Amino acid sequence: MSEVTLENDELWISLRRHTQARIGLGRSGSALPTRHRLELQTAHAAARDAVHSPFDPDTVAAGLPGMPTVRVRSAAGDRLTYLQRPDLGRRLDATDRAHLPVGEWDVVFVVADGLSSRAVHEHAAAVVRATAARLSGWRVAPVVLAEQARVALGDDVASAMGAEMVVVLVGERPGMSAADSLGAYLTYRPVPGVTTDADRNCLSNIRPPLGLSYERAAGKLAGLMRRGRELGVTGVGLKDEIDDGSVREQLL
Repeated sequence: MSEVTLENDELWISLRRHTQARIGLGRSGSALPTRHRLELQTAHAAARDAVHSPFDPDTVAAGLPGMPTVRVRSAAGDRLTYLQRPDLGRRLDATDRAHLPVGEWDVVFVVADGLSSRAVHEHAAAVVRATAARLSGWRVAPVVLAEQARVALGDDVASAMGAEMVVVLVGERPGMSAADSLGAYLTYRPVPGVTTDADRNCLSNIRPPLGLSYERAAGKLAGLMRRGRELGVTGVGLKDEIDDGSVREQLL
């Protein structure tokens, strides 16, 4: 069976510098070459592991020295329910909701397992620290560590704690190129059951060195937070106008 390889083609070599996508793999007969097929199977296994691996709040809390934390669960009682019932992952467990500290907070950070606990374990604490360090004068609530949680759970948390703004750091859905990607979702004055994704700003693919670095993510996030508070809005009404030139430089 003949094998067609494109690995040494100059065009594909040039394109591969800018992406982790599987491009120009060639073929063996009507299928992928064996090496690339095995790599794809390995990536698929890593993605499944990321979705099903349990969340360990202690791992995140250990990366937040000096910052108080609170632990909560969603209304989804287990992982299977969480995956089958997205609506339950958006609501706080009633008992945990009653135990949240109430105050006049400017912002609350919610670290949620989402669809990749691995991403949260590896990146979330560093992003919280780097962002909080840029918020001089802000009243930052205790960090909420949320299990079986989706992005909209942050609306319920902010409402229960009296926080004006919420930042949800969540493990993004794993793909065939990345199983450790962290997303950050910013919402101003969320209302549970009313706020939609159009009311949020999102930073995606936080996972150095292959994705967004902690410092760049924190800089963009803090900038959006300050501007959002000035305008009284997040989401489609708040544009990210921060351009440090890094993407352009990488492509030149």
